[in-house]
Amino acid sequence: MKIVKDLKWKKGINVNELVNSLGNVGFQSIELEKAKETIIKMKKDGCKIYLTYTSNMVTSGLRGFFAQIIKLGLVDVVVTTVGGIEEDIMKAHKEEFVIGDFNSDDVELYEKGVNRVGNLFIRSESYAKFEDLMRPYLKELYSIKKRWTPSEIFLEIGKTLEDEDSILFQAAKKNVPIFCPAVTDGSFGFHLFMFQQDHEDFIVDVVKDFQNILFSTSQDEKKGLISLGGSISKHHAILACLLNGGIDYAVYMTTARYSSGSMSGATTNEAKSWGKIKDDSDAVTVIGDASINFPLVMISVLEELDKEGML
Repeated sequence: MKIVKDLKWKKGINVNELVNSLGNVGFQSIELEKAKETIIKMKKDGCKIYLTYTSNMVTSGLRGFFAQIIKLGLVDVVVTTVGGIEEDIMKAHKEEFVIGDFNSDDVELYEKGVNRVGNLFIRSESYAKFEDLMRPYLKELYSIKKRWTPSEIFLEIGKTLEDEDSILFQAAKKNVPIFCPAVTDGSFGFHLFMFQQDHEDFIVDVVKDFQNILFSTSQDEKKGLISLGGSISKHHAILACLLNGGIDYAVYMTTARYSSGSMSGATTNEAKSWGKIKDDSDAVTVIGDASINFPLVMISVLEELDKEGML
């Protein structure tokens, strides 16, 4: 039986000690510490670890942290939405996003050519510059071959970025595939469409990439999932693992409510009804903002693994 203990500050406390202490506080603090322990178990059990996140995570300052944990070997497969690809490329080319306000005058922002993501601002000019980047990328890809999967495109672009804080760059260096099943759902997809108007034999094969993510693991391999937010990025990894016997360890972080019946709000318990997560798996759902919870949990994981000589 676990007893509630009061949280207290002590001089020199590190993140791992803080998260361990939160494990005795109650409510979501308990789930936070469970998430840390589950991710450590994934690593120690030799799991193929899938990281999924929505594009707003890359809009934020978590982008460089994702790149770092890929570099450190804690992620084997990435699944994201297309905005996470676009904005990683933008930032690799020195585009800067501004911290604004949730309660901004959005009509005024539009008139100034500024797009709002929560309390973060992206200039329309940044997307115009992205268009200038895409044309030479696609021309170069087309000169190599005419048929590509999205993950192959991301690999080739990643090789060119030379930015240590870039997810695509670090994934290319570590041979970590990045999957984006909804690659047309954004500016990136629009530029693929425009390029294809002049090059009808240029094909982006999304179905082939579904085969690739299915073959990224097997029935016999242990599988771990860290899912931030929801949407198609979350489900795409879960589906690939379901068709390979189910997930052994899972950590969800979301602000969505399970009562909506959505994929974003679906808990690890709900996933067990589908066989997506094995019934005897270590699985935890942390309710709260991933921009706070993920750094706390993952830095705690890194400190623990470093202490044990596993980094």
